Amino acid sequence: MRFVFPLLLGLAGCAVLIGLGLWQVQRLEWKTAILADIDSRIGAAPVAVPAAPDPVEDRFLPVRASGEIAGPGLRVLTSPEGLSAGYRRIVPFETDGRRLLLDAGWVPLDDPAPLEGAALELVGNLHWPDETDSFTPAPEGDLWFVRDVAAMAEALDTEPVLIVLREPDRDLGTVPLPLDSAGIANDHLEYAITWFLLALVWAGMTGYLIVRTMRRREG
Repeated sequence: MRFVFPLLLGLAGCAVLIGLGLWQVQRLEWKTAILADIDSRIGAAPVAVPAAPDPVEDRFLPVRASGEIAGPGLRVLTSPEGLSAGYRRIVPFETDGRRLLLDAGWVPLDDPAPLEGAALELVGNLHWPDETDSFTPAPEGDLWFVRDVAAMAEALDTEPVLIVLREPDRDLGTVPLPLDSAGIANDHLEYAITWFLLALVWAGMTGYLIVRTMRRREG
């Protein structure tokens, strides 16, 4: 009966690890559904910019607008996948008597794109990115390190509404960085596999311990 305790310990450990793996599978299904909903919202037919957009309900909302870039704006340091280090250009955009923020896309570090005064018809998506934390450096003049809609709106005297450019009607000299769900982490499958592998290792160690205990008993 000396192997009863390691057997019970092994079964309990495997049950816990398998349970964690199954929980991650459930999280994977939940996250996949969320990402599918985000993709469907991003790709829906564009509408006019709401009069009072809600940062939760209207996140990713496709919009159509026409207006003019009303100033040089701000630069946000970034290194998008497939592009070198550069800046996002965040500029004030005047449309229908309103002044909004426009993420006009990526430019290289030498920043050759003069945007001020450009008339533009566009399709984009509303977004309130959550990029700030306690380690975020403070802006240095017009150089920023994250997109902080509220702070940028105050700096550029706009509404706290950001349109991320998707389809401009003209070449601005920037590379649009339209929204998609690719940048939203979905690592639950990897986590599930890790827990299941740990359960397998735990079971193997338990079996080895039981066999070793039995051999010692027989000896």
